[in-house]
Amino acid sequence: MTGATAYPGEGVPVRVLVVDDHPVVRAGLSALLGVQPGLQVVGEAGGGEEAIRLAAELGPDVILCDLRLGEGPDGVAVTRAVRARPAAAPAVLILTTYDHDADLVRAVEAGAAGYLLKDAAPTAIVAAIGAAARGETLLGPELTERVVTTMRVRRAELSARELEVLRLVADGLSNREVARRLVVSEATVKTHLNHVFVKLGAESRTAAVAAARAAGLLE
Repeated sequence: MTGATAYPGEGVPVRVLVVDDHPVVRAGLSALLGVQPGLQVVGEAGGGEEAIRLAAELGPDVILCDLRLGEGPDGVAVTRAVRARPAAAPAVLILTTYDHDADLVRAVEAGAAGYLLKDAAPTAIVAAIGAAARGETLLGPELTERVVTTMRVRRAELSARELEVLRLVADGLSNREVARRLVVSEATVKTHLNHVFVKLGAESRTAAVAAARAAGLLE
C-alpha cells in the first residue's frame, strides 16, 4: 500500500535526496540545488540500496533519482520501495538520459511523481522539485499520451507466436523468410501479423514494430 506523502509547510525548505551513480553528476546536482532558495540537499546516494536506506534515515520530501544505477535496485525499484512506506513517503522524480516509453511507464506504475531528462534546464528541475513537494504529478499531455498508449499496447496480450513473428519482422525478415524460419506457410505469417495489427492498432509492419518496441515487448 502506498503511503501518504508529508509535505513541508510554508517557509520550510524542501528536503531533497540526490541519487545518481555518477559522482560528477551527483555533485553537480547537489551544488545546483544547494544554492536554491527553499531547497535543502539532505543527502546523496550513489546506488539504489543506499538510496532506500537514506530515504528512511533522512526523511527527505523529494528524491531526485537517476533511472539507471548500476548494480542493485534501479530508479524504478527505489521509487517502488520508498513509495510503499506506510507513512510520510517522499515524492520521487526520475531524472534520466533515457527517453524510453517502457521506462516511463515503469516509473509511473511505481509511483513516481515525474520523469525528467537530464538535458532539462536547471530552472525546470528546480521547479519540478517544488511541484513534486506540493503533491503535483509532473506528466504533461505528451507524456500522459505516451503512458496511455504504451499501457494499451502492453494490455494487447500478443500470443507467444505473434511475438515471435513480430520479433523476426523487427529483425528485417520478410513474410516469406519468417515463414521459412518458423516452418509455416506465408499465409499463416500474414494471419499472425493481421492479428498483431488489430491488437496494437497499427496499420503496417513498421508501425507494429515501433509500438511493440516502445512498450518494451521486443526487449
